[in-house]
Amino acid sequence: MDMKVNDVCISVATVNGSGSQTANLILHRSFFNMGLPVSGKNLFPSNIAGLPSWFLLRITEQGYNAPGPQTDMVVLMNPDTWDKDLASLCPGGVAIANSSLKIPVTREDITVYEVPCTSLAKEVNPKLAKMLANVVYVGAVAEVLSIPQEAIEAAIRHQFRGKDKAIEANFAAIEAGRAALRTIGKSDPYTLESRPQKEGQIIIEGNQAGALGSVFGGASFLAWYPITPSTSLAESMAGYLADLRQDKDTGEATYAIVQAEDELAAAGMVFGAGWAGARALTATSGPGIALMSEFLGLGYYAEVPGVFWDVQRVGPSTGLPTRTQQGDLLMVAQLGHGDTCHTVLIPGSAEECFEFGWRSFDVAERFQAPVFVLSDIDLGMNPWVIDRPAYPDIPMDRGKVLSKEDLDRVGDWGRYRDVDGDAIGYRTLPGTDHPAAAYFTRGSGHNEDANYTEDAATYERVMKRLKKKLDLARTELPQPVLEAQGDSSVGIIACGSVHASMKETLDVLEAEGLNASYLRVRSLPLSPEVVRFINANEVTVVVEQNRDGQLHELIRDDLPNELMHKATSFAFSDGFPLAADRIANAVLEAASRTRAEA
Repeated sequence: MDMKVNDVCISVATVNGSGSQTANLILHRSFFNMGLPVSGKNLFPSNIAGLPSWFLLRITEQGYNAPGPQTDMVVLMNPDTWDKDLASLCPGGVAIANSSLKIPVTREDITVYEVPCTSLAKEVNPKLAKMLANVVYVGAVAEVLSIPQEAIEAAIRHQFRGKDKAIEANFAAIEAGRAALRTIGKSDPYTLESRPQKEGQIIIEGNQAGALGSVFGGASFLAWYPITPSTSLAESMAGYLADLRQDKDTGEATYAIVQAEDELAAAGMVFGAGWAGARALTATSGPGIALMSEFLGLGYYAEVPGVFWDVQRVGPSTGLPTRTQQGDLLMVAQLGHGDTCHTVLIPGSAEECFEFGWRSFDVAERFQAPVFVLSDIDLGMNPWVIDRPAYPDIPMDRGKVLSKEDLDRVGDWGRYRDVDGDAIGYRTLPGTDHPAAAYFTRGSGHNEDANYTEDAATYERVMKRLKKKLDLARTELPQPVLEAQGDSSVGIIACGSVHASMKETLDVLEAEGLNASYLRVRSLPLSPEVVRFINANEVTVVVEQNRDGQLHELIRDDLPNELMHKATSFAFSDGFPLAADRIANAVLEAASRTRAEA
């Protein structure tokens, strides 16, 4: 039998609320402890408990993070999805079935290991049998794939730090699963081999990384209202602030957290704190951003800094709250009645969630405006293996803030005057000890000195300056990254969590004889580099996870007419992360169509 080493896609099919997530994270960390590149995708329903959930694990030597092209191994723990999960398994694959459920496995083209997970868990600890049944299947998987016992034990100790009784019970459940497999005997081709573990790597979710980056960026105020999938960002930040932001002398907190009555209130609090000089943020998702639109218009027009994390989910309306999508690009870029436009940072990895966590405050204060950080549930709520983030050892960019000494020097000043030609005025902070420090902040018509006016020419002048400010940001925001340079025949543009699928996509295209270039967008308004990239290729495919091609639409707004034919859209969304083969097929089709037209 030819063995398949370090190349397996596993689907663990369980019931939401059964405690399976803990077991799945133990399995994920065990692969990590072996030094293996591992991807984990948690697919869970939006109710509290009782509906099907899946955890997808993929191990490849190449470190692919996209969903796999097939399911090689399935763990059958849910009777309601038993047949569907079994049908998803590839021929020659492996099924580990909880035989305590007494459901037959009818396929003959696969290897089946029947393990009485529930019964074995009851023998270990009857009171905890519901949860430990999941750990039994972890033991069975460990035996099938030759996971070293020390890797499993280290993962359990990490998961249950300081809880000796829980560690002991989980060790026993692991051994029960291993012993059951030893009794059956291995007869499948899948196995794992340890690799040297890279120094300095950690497992972290994007929401956790964004929260930590925000704290390192000087955040001192958080206002939020719970909404999936952003809640864990706010909860993580609360934990980090409690650990890291205490006055050394008094022990008192040097930060404030408010759970607001709704998202609109949270936005108002962020702008109030930002106006007062605090680095303030909120975390929400698409429906919450929609409710914040009134205050976001105020922040744009009155030029008040604030950071807004949008961890996207599937819409419209309530939609699919626990599925992933890139459906908010147009909304956050243009949100607000009248002529509004916003700066948007788009992280493509958990590392960038950390980086944009602190960088977003620099952008908000430099440009005196709300800034969005546009993540999604795939990036935000799944475990990612990354290099340990470095502390941002650079000065904070507080923007143009006038101190008492500055006011003594400049004398006459106006809040919204463009004295430097960069469309950004100077501001003062409340409490500045100077008679000239005060000014009115208003969302109604105002002139360069912050005085009320409805003069038509003044309004036009102010609005042109606001547009100029955002246009200048195009070259100062995080610039696109040329991730791959091909032969200039086909280019690919993507952003956000689609990046997780692109390494494999490029490898698939290369195997098909197509050497594609790939540019990853990281901010809005778009950099001029995007137009230059499109011009340099015969055809560019804009890949994104939504129905209507929102990034493609934003790109077309910037393209001159003579380049319109060079940009084509591949937009697809079913709530699941985009697989590499789907992207590659779309790119190959676009390349073929371009050659035929030529």
